[in-house]
Amino acid sequence: MNNEIKTGSVELAAQLTIAWLGNENNRVAADEVPAFLRSMHATLNDLSDEGGALADPEEDADVVHTGHQPAVSVRKSLASRDHIISMIDGKPYRTLRRHLAAHGLTPESYRERYNLRADYPMVAESYSERRRVLAQEIGLGQRGRAARARGNGSGTGNSSGTGARNGRRRQRD
Repeated sequence: MNNEIKTGSVELAAQLTIAWLGNENNRVAADEVPAFLRSMHATLNDLSDEGGALADPEEDADVVHTGHQPAVSVRKSLASRDHIISMIDGKPYRTLRRHLAAHGLTPESYRERYNLRADYPMVAESYSERRRVLAQEIGLGQRGRAARARGNGSGTGNSSGTGARNGRRRQRD
């Protein structure tokens, strides 16, 4: 019977390895496959020897298993200025908001799910820069500054008492 378990664990380890390698998000060099198969087989043997229980449940108490494995590392997701690579599917996006909404996530829940810092960007750096330049070219954000500059920071802006608003006279019908 022990021989049957070993044969079954080899077959199961092979099937699990094939399934893991078949996932396009897992990139492994060809020379690393035998080592992965050996570790998978050893893990299965350890689990079968212990009756399916983990070796020390207290060791794994501090590790939080969210069930969500990131497709790429944080460093790789932010490697390019032109796009951010999603940790959900490993694909590049200029902005993640719509992609996250399609998966039922908010930026906050995405950051929480993958243990990201609060300042992790949701928009690619070059895209954000291009939008900022376009906004400046059309004058967005300048109206308040211009009004303060004209009024020399005196306050409400209507100090003449004539009923004019922002320097324009009131039209009469």
